[in-house]
Amino acid sequence: MQQCCNSNYMEKLNNTKPLKLLLAAFEQTENAIPFAVLLEELKDKMNRTTVYRIVQRLENKGILHSFKGKDGLKWYAKGAQHSPQQSLESHPHFQCKECGKVECMPLEVPQPSLPDYQINSVEILLIGLCKDCLSQ
Repeated sequence: MQQCCNSNYMEKLNNTKPLKLLLAAFEQTENAIPFAVLLEELKDKMNRTTVYRIVQRLENKGILHSFKGKDGLKWYAKGAQHSPQQSLESHPHFQCKECGKVECMPLEVPQPSLPDYQINSVEILLIGLCKDCLSQ
């Protein structure tokens, strides 16, 4: 997984205070963060549009990737969904139905091909109980 606060990325993204605040949220966890939580955490520091624009830029640069959780809401996690060398590979995400935690799973899933169709992305969400909830 790529480091989200790599200085090379920061230089390319114009190292602004809002960018630093948003990246700090991802430095505090290895788990994915729902967009709604990002908005709530940053509401006193920047508006919704600024948060949205920053996460879009970070996703375009491969610093973050997004996917939909079990409730259909958008989540963001550190690192690219796939690297340029693995353009037909993606990884699944796991969401615990007990605690709600979402994690990237270290599995590569080949993207299927269908005749006469162009597939741009694949999203796989596994839902169940995480190891912490299972041990309780």
